[in-house]
Amino acid sequence: MAQQGVSAPVYDASSIQVLEGLSAVRRRPGMYIGSTDARGLHQLVTEVVDNSIDEVLAGACDRIEVTLHSDGSCTVADNGRGIPVEEHPKYHRPTLEIVMTVLHAGSKFDRNTYKVSGGLHGVGVHVVNALSEWTEVTVRRDGHAYFQRYERGAPVAPLKVIGPAEGTGTTTRFKPDGTVLETVTFDHDTVERRLKELSFLNPGVAIRFADERTPSEVTFHHAGGISEFVEDLNTSTNPLFRPPIYFHAKRDTTDIELALQYNDGYNETTLAFVNNIHTPDGGTHVVGFRAALTRTLNDYARKRGLVKGDKESLTGEDVREGLTAVLSVKVLEPQFEGQTKARLGNSEVKGQVESAVNEKLAEYLEEHPAVGQSLIVKAVQAAQAREAARKARELTRRKGLLEGGGLPGKLADCHSRNPAECELFIVEGDSAGGTAKQGRDREFQAVLPLRGKILNVEKARLDKMLQNEHIRSLITAIGIGIGEEIDMARLRYHKIILMTDADVDGSHIRTLLLTLFYRKMPQLITEGHVFIAQAPLYRVQKGGKFQWAYSDDERDRVLAEFGGPKGVTLQRYKGLGEMNAEQLAETTMRPGARTLLRVTVEDAGQANMLFQILMGEEVEPRREYIQEHAVEVTNLDI
Repeated sequence: MAQQGVSAPVYDASSIQVLEGLSAVRRRPGMYIGSTDARGLHQLVTEVVDNSIDEVLAGACDRIEVTLHSDGSCTVADNGRGIPVEEHPKYHRPTLEIVMTVLHAGSKFDRNTYKVSGGLHGVGVHVVNALSEWTEVTVRRDGHAYFQRYERGAPVAPLKVIGPAEGTGTTTRFKPDGTVLETVTFDHDTVERRLKELSFLNPGVAIRFADERTPSEVTFHHAGGISEFVEDLNTSTNPLFRPPIYFHAKRDTTDIELALQYNDGYNETTLAFVNNIHTPDGGTHVVGFRAALTRTLNDYARKRGLVKGDKESLTGEDVREGLTAVLSVKVLEPQFEGQTKARLGNSEVKGQVESAVNEKLAEYLEEHPAVGQSLIVKAVQAAQAREAARKARELTRRKGLLEGGGLPGKLADCHSRNPAECELFIVEGDSAGGTAKQGRDREFQAVLPLRGKILNVEKARLDKMLQNEHIRSLITAIGIGIGEEIDMARLRYHKIILMTDADVDGSHIRTLLLTLFYRKMPQLITEGHVFIAQAPLYRVQKGGKFQWAYSDDERDRVLAEFGGPKGVTLQRYKGLGEMNAEQLAETTMRPGARTLLRVTVEDAGQANMLFQILMGEEVEPRREYIQEHAVEVTNLDI
C-alpha cells in the first residue's frame, strides 16, 4: 500500500475550490456524461476510477479495487490520500460533502494538488452522485474512517466517524438511477477493458476487478506499461522486431510516452491518450506524432540511399502500414473538443510531440540499423503498392465515366439527392437483392446486391483490394473514397445498412464488410453511419393471426401467447430471399416497423485485435478464439 505523503503534495481542505453552485445535472445528464445509454452509464464508473488514477499520478496510490455488486451497484476503492473531510475554511461544511454535492468543486483546479488529471474537469464525482439512486463514501484519513451517504445527490445524514482506520484512501459505492438513465446494468467486458487499458497506461498501479454477478475476479498490473500494451495489441500478428520501440520525453510541461512496433500486415492501429483519456478522434498530439514519423523515416531513408530525392518521398500512409502504436501524453491544461473529449485541441502539443519523436526515433534508428532497414523496405513496398493503387483508381474512374455516370450497374439508386434522408441497403445475393429492390421505398432507399463474398481486406494491400469488383462497387456507391482520400462531404447515404442472411455465410459476409469499413473507411463507423438490419427468423401463424419473431426466445414467447404449438404454423426463414417483397419491407426495411442495430467501436484496441484474429493470416490465434468462445454460440447453421 502507498504511504500517505510519499512524494505527494499536501492535500487538505484548502486544496478544494468551488467554481460555481449546483446545476441541474439530473435534468440534463447528457451534457455531463455524453449520453444516458450504456455509454453514459459506464462513464460513471470511469469518472470514479479516474479520481483514483489521479491519486496514482500524484504518487499517492498504488492499488485500486473495482467491484460490480449483485444489487446493481459499483464500488471503487483506492489507497490514495483520501478526500479531505475537515470543515472547508470558506464554505463551513465538511469538504467531502462539498466535493460530492457541489458542481465544479474539486482540487483539479489547483495545480499544486494535481499536476495533471483526467475525468470531467473536476466535476465527475459530483455528477456520479447526482445520477445515482444512492452513493456511500468512506474515507480513511488521520487514523479514522469517515462515512456519508447520499440519495440522488443529497446527503441524508451528516458526515460521521465510524471507527479507527489504518492507512489512507477513499471507497465510493454507488447505484445508478434508472429514472434518469436508460440502462443501469453494467457490462462486465466494457468495465474490464477500461481497467486493463488503465493498467497499461499506469504501470505503477495494480487494479483488481471483481464481478459478484458472475462471479469472477482478475488483477491487472502491467509493469511494462505502454510497451506491453503494444505487444498485447500485436498478439495475433507477426512483429517485424522485438521489443517495441519505446521512449519517454518531456517538452516544457508536457510529458510524452510513445511505444511502437511494426508487423507484416497492412493496417495501422494508433491509440492515443491524454491524461489517461482515450482520444479516438486524435488531435494535435497525433498530428505531431505522424508528422515526425514521416519526416524521420524519410530522412533516414535518404541518408542511406534507400529512396532518392524528394520525388520518391514516402508518404504518411506508406510509413504507417503495419504500424501499431500507443501514444500517451500528460498535459497540464488540456483543451478537448467537446465534453466527451474525443479530440485534443492544444496547438502547442503538436510541436512538442513532433520534436520529441523526431529526436528520439532518429536516435533509435541510428543505434538499430537492422530495424531501420526493415521499416524502410516495408514502407517502400507500401509506396509501390500505393502507386499501383493510384493507377487502378484512375482506371476505375475512367472506366466508370466511359460506361456512363460512374455508378455500379447493379446499384438501384434512390430518387432523393439529400444524403441525410438516403439509405443504402447492401444485400447478400442477387435473389434477395431483387426482392429488396421491389420492397424498397424508391424515394430514399437504394439497394446494392453483392454476389458472393468480398475480398478480405485484412490480408490484402490497397492495389489488390481495388482490383476486386465488389469493393470497387461499394467504394463508388458510398462516394467518400478510401484511406487518406476520404471526404465525408461526398457521402451519398447517411445510413448504410448491411442486410444478410441469418446463417454462417451471412455472418461471414457481414464480417468482411465491417472489416472493409473499419480498416479503410473508419469514419463511417465512428460517425454512426453503419447499421445492421434485423430480419425475422420466424413467422408464427394461428388462424388469421400471425406475428414475426426475431429470435428463438421471441418465438417461444409468441407461441405461449398463441396458447402453445397446437394449430400453429411456424415458418423458419433461412434466407432473405424466402420472403416476398412486402414481407421484407414490412419486417426489415420500412422505418418505424424495422429494427436496426447501429455499429459502434466502443473499444478500438479490442476491435483491432478481433479483426486481426478473425480475418488475419495467423491460424493459431483464430483456432484458440473459436475454442474459447464456442460455448457462446446460440444459432449455428449446419
